[in-house]
Amino acid sequence: MSNIDIGINKEDRNAVAEGLKVLLADSYTLYLQTHNFHWNVTGPQFRDLHMMFEEHYTDLAVAVDDIAERIRTLGVVAPGTYKAFSQLSSIKEVDGVPESLEMVKLLQQGHESVIKTCRDVLKLAQDADDESTIALVGDRMRVHEKTAWMLRATLK
Repeated sequence: MSNIDIGINKEDRNAVAEGLKVLLADSYTLYLQTHNFHWNVTGPQFRDLHMMFEEHYTDLAVAVDDIAERIRTLGVVAPGTYKAFSQLSSIKEVDGVPESLEMVKLLQQGHESVIKTCRDVLKLAQDADDESTIALVGDRMRVHEKTAWMLRATLK
């Protein structure tokens, strides 16, 4: 492969990519959890939650691809196994099938975890003067902040 000459040195590209790996793992884990809850939600709010969870996991499916492709653009291999994601992610798997409001609470917490990861990656990207990663992560952070707010509002 030819040298990568995009105005970001290799050390900075690697540092940003390592942060993006955590964001990818968090996003994929949240995607899987949201999809699981979409399939298994029950109760009086079934239709609303089922549809809302579908909107969320559809957005996350696009996001994981964008994040992985940014890692590759930086010249680093993107993780792509459950084992790698479970080692990298700050979001832990849920045993069993929680009640619907517990699902909402867990997803809210998951989105808030992703927001914190975004903030960490944003600092790395800012230090590297990596505008493309800054834009990607900033956009993702806004989506997760809004989603967390909507989930909190559902719990009221």
